[in-house]
Amino acid sequence: MNADDTTEGRPAPADFDGIDPAEGVDLLRKGDLTVRGRLTVASNTTLYCTVSDGDRSAACVYKPVTGERPLWDFPDGTLAGREVSAYAVSEALGWSVVPPTVHRVGPYGEGMVQLWVHGDTTVDLVELSRRTDHRGLRRMAVLDAVINNSDRKIGHLLPTPGGHLYGCDHGVSFAEEYKLRTVLWQWQGQTLTEEALQALSRLGSRLRDADDPLSVELARHLTGPEAYAVRARVDLLVHHGIHPYPAPDWPSVPWPPV
Repeated sequence: MNADDTTEGRPAPADFDGIDPAEGVDLLRKGDLTVRGRLTVASNTTLYCTVSDGDRSAACVYKPVTGERPLWDFPDGTLAGREVSAYAVSEALGWSVVPPTVHRVGPYGEGMVQLWVHGDTTVDLVELSRRTDHRGLRRMAVLDAVINNSDRKIGHLLPTPGGHLYGCDHGVSFAEEYKLRTVLWQWQGQTLTEEALQALSRLGSRLRDADDPLSVELARHLTGPEAYAVRARVDLLVHHGIHPYPAPDWPSVPWPPV
C-alpha cells in the first residue's frame, strides 16, 4: 500500500436500502419496477423507481434506451449498454466502484437499472475530488482510464456514510479513440499502486479470453473495435505502470466540471 492510499470503505447494505449488493443484482433483474418520478437534471431520460419482488424492495434508477439522445461521437450501441459494461469492468477489478447495474426490460422498454446509492450528503464533493489520499478515488481514476470515461464530473462521485465511494453516469465511456475527460488528474504520470497493477493484470487475462463471462458481457454491448480498445488500454497501463496523461488534442476536463 502506498502512503497516500489510506482511505477505504466497503460496500454495505446500508448503501442500498438494506439490500446486500450481491442480492441487489438479483433483485434488479427479477423485481417489478415502479416509476416514482423523473430526474429532470439529467440530459437523457432518467427515472427514479422502486424495484420489489414482494420480500425485498430498494430504490433504483432506470434509464430506458428509448430516452437516449443520439450522440455524434457514440454512434453505435447504447448508453445503457455502456453503463452495464462499466459495472462489469468494475466488478472484474474487484473494487465495486459502480453500483449494481443490470440490463433489462422495464416499463418503457429495455434499458439499464442501477441501485440508488444513499450517499453521505455531508461530504464536500469538490474537496473530495481533489484528494490524493483516498484509495477509492484513486481506484476510480484507474477504472476511468480502463473504460475511457469521457465525463467524470464531480457530481458523479457518490461517497457513502460507511466510507465507500461509488461513481455513476458511465454512458459516454468505451470509445475506441482516447477520450479520457475527468476531474481526477491528480495522479497523472504517477506510478500505479501494486494493487492496481495486480488487478489490471487479472483484468487483462480475462479480456483476452473470449469465453470469459466478462468478455461475453462486453461483446453484448460494445463493438468489436471498442472491446479491443479496452484490452489495449489495460495492456498499456500495465506496460507503462503509470496513471495516464490528458490527451493533447482533447479537452481534459468535462464541462461543467460539477
